Amino acid sequence: MKIGANLGVEQHFVEADPRVDPNGFGQRRMCKSGVLQIMQWTTHGGATLELVQGDITQQPGDAIVNAANSRLAGGGGVDGAIHRRGGASIMDETRRRYPDGCPTGSAVITEAGNLPAKYVIHAVGPVWNGGDRNEGDLLRSAYQDCLKLATDHHCESIVFPSLSTGAYRYPIKQASQIALSTCLDYLQQQNVPHRIVFALFDEPTLQVFSDTLKALTEQ
Repeated sequence: MKIGANLGVEQHFVEADPRVDPNGFGQRRMCKSGVLQIMQWTTHGGATLELVQGDITQQPGDAIVNAANSRLAGGGGVDGAIHRRGGASIMDETRRRYPDGCPTGSAVITEAGNLPAKYVIHAVGPVWNGGDRNEGDLLRSAYQDCLKLATDHHCESIVFPSLSTGAYRYPIKQASQIALSTCLDYLQQQNVPHRIVFALFDEPTLQVFSDTLKALTEQ
């Protein structure tokens, strides 16, 4: 298998581990190309989960996930970048279709405007308040809603940011465990979408997610 196919870069392996997981789930590969780093997990059915470092608004996919607020009012970080790159039509659609916003732990879907995608899925993760206010369940629910919306809209691929770990201050290690375990469980049960990508902002975040994915797939 060519790792990271469709990303438009030349790659070479820095590590290859063809060992099949004892639970029969899949196999792991790592490769690196310039500043773009990729770790990929593949199911026996051919679905993949990939980690990359880069701008989420430039990642091709059927659906791109926006780290939205509950008012769907736009903001900074990923939210602002998606609306700037996607254009005014995304905000126009959210206001028209979802005037009451979106509850924390949920997600809604719109078209993607000028982004290299068919849809934007607007997911509302929780604000971190120490971990005693159901933050874990709400974060997991936000990821699950995104995956279900992608499946319902026949998306072959979905690109996630790391939800809630920016302005909402969710600890990255804990957030990565929830994000990746939720996606791995979904792939194991559904084997769709065929490609799940986490487009992570910087190398430290990529490293945390990579370490978490290794730990989860070695269990």
